[in-house]
Amino acid sequence: MNYDLPCGVLNTTYEKDIAIVRTKARWAWLCAGIFLSIVLPPLLGAHWLSWCIETCVVIVAVLGLYFVTGLCGQISLGQAGFMAVGAYSATFMMTHLGMSFWLVVPLASVITGIVAVIFGLPSLRVKGFYLAMATLASQHIIIWLITHPPFNRWSGGFDGMTVPAPQLGGFVFDTNQSLFYVTIITTWIMIFFAKNIGRTRVGRCFVSVRDSDLAASVLGINIFRYKLTAFYLAGIFAGVAGALYAPYIMRISPDSFNMEKSIWYLGMLVVGGSGSIVGAISGVIFIRLLLELTVIFGPSIQHVPFIGAYISNYLGGIVFGLVIILFLIFEPRGINHRWTIFKASFRHHPFSY
Repeated sequence: MNYDLPCGVLNTTYEKDIAIVRTKARWAWLCAGIFLSIVLPPLLGAHWLSWCIETCVVIVAVLGLYFVTGLCGQISLGQAGFMAVGAYSATFMMTHLGMSFWLVVPLASVITGIVAVIFGLPSLRVKGFYLAMATLASQHIIIWLITHPPFNRWSGGFDGMTVPAPQLGGFVFDTNQSLFYVTIITTWIMIFFAKNIGRTRVGRCFVSVRDSDLAASVLGINIFRYKLTAFYLAGIFAGVAGALYAPYIMRISPDSFNMEKSIWYLGMLVVGGSGSIVGAISGVIFIRLLLELTVIFGPSIQHVPFIGAYISNYLGGIVFGLVIILFLIFEPRGINHRWTIFKASFRHHPFSY
């Protein structure tokens, strides 16, 4: 029996037991959330509309880390590099091959997944710190290949590439408002796939590999296969994120996918809770809202004597580092764990069970 269910909710069939949304109230909350996420941001102004687009892109990228780090337990510091593969692949196919944006997004995701598998091969022999260094190398190798021969002939090298606007029939998605709808709908689709993949046999095998390689091997799980599958899924999500990000910034360059972003993505997953979809989403939103606060209150810190001018310039990084430290000390399982405790206490109140 699942004691986390609200009183009166009984799973009388297998279909109800495995359903993601089990009650009418949850369906109402889900539909309201989807409706508000689509309708509300365009009403908030240009700045917050851009914020929402970038947040959606980051959510898709961090969902890729959810597979490889959250479920499978493998550290990856190359997610921004994989996003670069997706962005450059999509832009190349649109610019040089004349392909439609709607076709190049899945193709770019598959290409990125294959690249991620290649750089995920060290996970077959190393783990922990050494795997982190291997994926860190992938970030630098990808950017180096983009900026040096022979690939710089098609990537534009350090100058980058201009990204054509997506088109559907006679409509051109050349404004932030039109691109927002493409991004938010794609994000909801990727969340749906991520949630369901995590509940399949593949997702359960990921968890087994994360908890104990030896135990998973004894159970007959091919740990090499599932480690590479995790990197492949991470690459697919990074490729989709890069393909969505490219038309938004209109011109891609290696600086758009630097090492700092890979570290931030991993930190967002840690803050939200690495083993859940809710954690990945909440971590991204929480950190990006904190960054907005640093932008708002940063100028006021400049008036602090001696150190104000120095702190204000690096306030975002300082706050990010402090948040990571505090979460690792006081809530290592992230925002999602605290949210789970709150839901359980709310459902069971006023009873102690």
